[in-house]
Amino acid sequence: MRLSPELGGKWIMKSSMPVYLGGAELNTATALAKWKVPVTYCTVLPGNYLSKEICDELGKRNIGTDPVIFSGSRIGSYYLPQGSDLKNAGVIYDRSYSSFSELKPGQIDWDTMLNDVSWFHFSAISPALNQNVAAVCMEAVEAASAKKIRISVDLNYRSKLWQYGKKPQEIMQPLVEYCDVIMGNIWSADDLLGISTDADIHNKNSKSVYLEHAKKTAENIMRNSPACKSVANTFRFDDGAKTRYYAALDTNGSQFVSKEFSTDNVVDRVGSGDCFMAGLIYGFYNKAALQEIIGFAAAAAFNKLFIKGDATTSAVEEIYAQVKNYTKIA
Repeated sequence: MRLSPELGGKWIMKSSMPVYLGGAELNTATALAKWKVPVTYCTVLPGNYLSKEICDELGKRNIGTDPVIFSGSRIGSYYLPQGSDLKNAGVIYDRSYSSFSELKPGQIDWDTMLNDVSWFHFSAISPALNQNVAAVCMEAVEAASAKKIRISVDLNYRSKLWQYGKKPQEIMQPLVEYCDVIMGNIWSADDLLGISTDADIHNKNSKSVYLEHAKKTAENIMRNSPACKSVANTFRFDDGAKTRYYAALDTNGSQFVSKEFSTDNVVDRVGSGDCFMAGLIYGFYNKAALQEIIGFAAAAAFNKLFIKGDATTSAVEEIYAQVKNYTKIA
């Protein structure tokens, strides 16, 4: 749960703080369900009435909740001031002793859980919690790989979560070796996989340089992880009030680049990357052309910037209709 206080003491004066259901994987699942892709969600929640209401809400979103495990005593949460994103220094994580953080290896029968599943997705936020959850993620990707299920990962890096004595690269590199589709950016690949970023790249401030770097990062990832066939890198630049966004997909030795979008009217940055991930899965699931896949994923991510809350509420047609007004460069 994301709690978003209005700072300056206003949340105290109002005795009120907005609460949003979210999390990287759930935001992705919400988008896919909105776009008519059958999806189920596996997590761990305490067996109380709040969890029941959460599952009821997910059911209304057409997200299957049969895989949800009821265990432990509390739901993980974090506090993020209104108007900020998850890279903001003001984020406060409150996930210690949550039901999900207390997940143990052997607790989930992945062989049964993954029956009739064609795609398994997880994010780097989950193994960032602790060694046990990282081990459960490894159980999941091993089981999915054995069943020849397509696997994807979002390399979302949150430095405040990696606090259990392991370098992110130690945990993430063995996990991504099972992944077919990897999404992130050149900086998260540095933090999570040890693939170095040009320290001077911002000074060069060139789209062609960024894209060439993305290509080299993708080649490096695929060389280290032979199962990986596609790597997507996103670029979002927040310069004062102006936000620019584009993305690239590298696969089969070719790079496909989305249109570039620009706006000075961002409503909520949270969940944009998760919506991009959903766009990738949506495209591959529907066997779309590669240029169409990256084009829709970037459009969906950009569209999310105008939606308050953690997940998109836009249908496919609405995304295409809105973002055409924000195209900067073809």
